[in-house]
Amino acid sequence: MPGLSTFSEQWRPEQSSPGSDAGFVLGLDVGSSVIRCHVYDRAARIRGSSAQKVENLCPQIGWVEIDPDVLWLQFVAVIKESVKAAGIEMNQIVGLGISTQRATFITWNKKTGNHFHNFISWQDLRAIELVKSWNSSLIMKLIHSSCRMLHFFTRSKRLLAASLFTFTTQHVSLRLAWILQNMVEVKKAIEEENCCFGTVDTWLLHKLTKGSEFATDFSNASTTGLFDPYEMCWNGPITSLLSIPLSLLPPVRDTSFNFGSVDEEIFGVPIPIMALVADQQSAMFGECCFQTGDVKLTMGTGTFLDINTGSNPQQNVGGFYPLIGWKIGQEVVCLAEGNAGDTGTAIKWAQQLDLFTDAAETEKMANSLKDSEGVYFVPSFSGLQVPLNDPCACASFMGLKPSTSKYHLVRAILESIAFRNKQLYEVMQKEIHIPITKIRADGGVCKNSFVMQMTSDLINEDIDRPVHLDMSCRGAAFLAGLAVGVASSLKGFGLTRRN
Repeated sequence: MPGLSTFSEQWRPEQSSPGSDAGFVLGLDVGSSVIRCHVYDRAARIRGSSAQKVENLCPQIGWVEIDPDVLWLQFVAVIKESVKAAGIEMNQIVGLGISTQRATFITWNKKTGNHFHNFISWQDLRAIELVKSWNSSLIMKLIHSSCRMLHFFTRSKRLLAASLFTFTTQHVSLRLAWILQNMVEVKKAIEEENCCFGTVDTWLLHKLTKGSEFATDFSNASTTGLFDPYEMCWNGPITSLLSIPLSLLPPVRDTSFNFGSVDEEIFGVPIPIMALVADQQSAMFGECCFQTGDVKLTMGTGTFLDINTGSNPQQNVGGFYPLIGWKIGQEVVCLAEGNAGDTGTAIKWAQQLDLFTDAAETEKMANSLKDSEGVYFVPSFSGLQVPLNDPCACASFMGLKPSTSKYHLVRAILESIAFRNKQLYEVMQKEIHIPITKIRADGGVCKNSFVMQMTSDLINEDIDRPVHLDMSCRGAAFLAGLAVGVASSLKGFGLTRRN
C-alpha cells in the first residue's frame, strides 16, 4: 500500500568552498497568507524564526490586493525578529535569499519610488471580463487557426499547444493590461518613461537597495505569462499584442546571483542579496528535487504540482505549463506545473463558518466518520484550473441530506483537496512523458495526514513529507548559500531520509 514517509534536508559544505567558514543565511518567503523568515546555519539548521500574517484586501468583489507599505514594514520586522531570535548580530548574516508569491505585481514611479496602486494579487479576478473578451476575440481565433494549420504540417507539439492557448486571470498579462487601460496615472507615467513594473521580488529588491537595483529572476519572470521560456526572454509578440511596453519590464537575472546589497540604513549593515526565486520553484529546490522526474506537491493557499523536466521546457495541451525552475550560471532547470486555486482557502472558509476552531481539528473530524455519506465539495472560490480551466466555476456542496453534519462537510472539503490532487496527477502523467522518480510534499495543508494519505491512496504512490514544512524559505536559503559559497555546486546539497 502507498504511504507517507518523512525526510529532512541539509547542505553539506565543502571545506574548500570560498566563504565556507562564514556565518548565517536568511531564507525569506513572502507568501499569499504569511511572511516567514528563518535564520539558517551552515548545516541548514534553523537557528531563529519569525512570521507575520499577510492581510489580503478586497476593496470590491473579486478584487484581491495587498498594501505595499504594510508588506514592507512586515518584511523588515520579520528579518529583525528572526535574527534576534537566533541570538546573533546582523553583521553575521552573509547572504539573503528571498522567495515570493508569484504573479502578484505592482507599478511605481521610477523617480520617486512611490507606488501607483496596491499589489494586485495572483488571486485577483478584476480582469475576468478582459480574459473572456480576449479568449473569444477574432485575433485569438486567427492565432489558433494559424497554429493548427502549422501544426498539421510540422506536427510540432508546441504549435498544437499554442493553438489551444487561452489567457487566464492568474497570469500577470491581462491584469497588467487592465491597469494600463484603467489607471490614467500609470498610462501617463509610461508615456513619460517614468513607470516601473515588478512582481513582489522586484519591488522588494528596489526597496531594499533604496532604488539602486531593478531586476527579477528567471523563475519569477516565467510565471507572469509575459515570458518566453524557450527563448529565455520577455515575449515580444505577447507584450505587443497587449500593448505592454517592454521598457516597463525589469532585466532578468540568474536565480542564485549577487543582486546587490541591502542599503546600510535599513539594518545597519549592507547584507548581500544573493537569491530571488518564485515560491513554488524555491520549494522545489528546498526539497532537493534536482533530478528529471522529481515531483513536488505544494498544498498551501492553492495546490501546485510541479515536475522537473530537465533542461528543456515541456509543452503540452492539457493545462500543465512550462516554467523555469531556476537558472544558475549555465545550468537551466525547467518545470511543468499545474495548479488548483483553492486549497488552504477552502479550509479557512470553513473555519470562518465555525465548522471548527482550529485547522488541526479537521483530521480527527474526518477520521471519525466512515465516509462523507455522499456529500461532495467543489473547491472553486477562484474558478477551476487544470484540467477544467473554468474561471467562472463556483464553489458548492452536493449531496446534502437532513442527516448531514458539520463533520460530513469538513470531510467533504478535505476529500475535495485529495480529489483535485488526483486530477492534477493524472493530467501530469498523461501529458508529461517523464518517469516519476519521487514525490515530495510541502505547504501547511500537508500537515493534515488525512489529506496526505487519501492523496497517496488515490494516486497509488508513496509521498515524502518534510520534517520542516517551510520549503520555500529553505530553498531561498539554499540558493543564497550556493551563491556565497556554502556549497560550491548542487552536489554540496544532500538529504537525510527517515522512514
